[in-house]
Amino acid sequence: MATNLPKTMRGQFLEAFHKPYALQSVSLPEPSGPHDILIKVDAASYCHTDYVLGEGQMPGFPKKFPHVGCHEFAGTVVSHYESPSSQSSAFKTGDRVGVPGRAFHACGACFECDGSKDPVSQDDQGYSAYCVHAENNGISRDGGFAEYAVVDARQLAPIPTSMTAVETAPLMCAGITIYAALKRCQLESGQRVGIMGAGGGLGHLGVQYAVKMSFKVLAVDAADGPLELVESLKVGARIADARAEKAADIVQQLGAEDGKKDRGEMGLDAVIVLPESQAAFDYAMTLLKTHGKCVVVSFPEKGFHISAHDLVFRDISIIGSLVGSNRMLREMMNFSAKHNVRAIAKSFPLSKLNDLVVDYHKGGGGKLVVDMSLED
Repeated sequence: MATNLPKTMRGQFLEAFHKPYALQSVSLPEPSGPHDILIKVDAASYCHTDYVLGEGQMPGFPKKFPHVGCHEFAGTVVSHYESPSSQSSAFKTGDRVGVPGRAFHACGACFECDGSKDPVSQDDQGYSAYCVHAENNGISRDGGFAEYAVVDARQLAPIPTSMTAVETAPLMCAGITIYAALKRCQLESGQRVGIMGAGGGLGHLGVQYAVKMSFKVLAVDAADGPLELVESLKVGARIADARAEKAADIVQQLGAEDGKKDRGEMGLDAVIVLPESQAAFDYAMTLLKTHGKCVVVSFPEKGFHISAHDLVFRDISIIGSLVGSNRMLREMMNFSAKHNVRAIAKSFPLSKLNDLVVDYHKGGGGKLVVDMSLED
């Protein structure tokens, strides 16, 4: 532990389910293993999973109270373990890093760490973001809603010089999740992709990524605020209000644009489902061409009803997508810097985290971020 660091830090703690966060002062955490790095948290982004966790809808998590949430944050390296690993030594004091939730202390030996064959989750042998034994920042262990945090060097992504910590934090979950989902669509330039929930935290990033990947984008939402946010991006995506436009009508319009006459040729090549509603899922399935791909990111408590007719007679593939590898995380960060992909975000000081949560429930779209540089 560096000698010039404070002995204590402030953090926002969950003390029980269904309760507001409580600002407390606690001892500074310390690196406990060769891959561990202590960072000063510069920005921490709020995710829907933080809400789900706080409501007790993730059985078994958190493991104990009080608990520090947030699994998408960014910070500055301040110290290492006394005998750092080569991965840890690659990050120097003062380096700026982005921190995703998965996977803290990956075991290095399970079937995932031994070498996944999935190109989206593939990492160097000995580490996997899908390790079955790893912990998760902000979920199974403390995360980023505090002034300091211990992170695993193998998780991290360097922050490009053109990006701030506040811009980086939302990309550590929302960014990598939607980027990986787009990769799972396996589309070629010029093909059509739809994003359900396009004005949300993941969705509005996905619209930007998809346009920059040279796909034809249909951005779908069903609330005024999120639709206005997508409109404000001005990236050339086609925007659909699901309350006013039927999916079947959109399919016919796209078919006419593409010069297609058979129903199986009309519509989207792939669609990504971000909302937890059955209506959004059904809308998405209707938008697809025959042989299309439906990539599911949301995981509603009661699941989705799936039409066997779509699977058998239309050859629709349904694919789940969680996050991407550390390798893909770095690719996403570089892509974001190069193409100026940024979250539309509103910032709060650490002491106002509960105000941030109130704002989240207003459903305005975009991302909400704790900026540690703001005055309390």
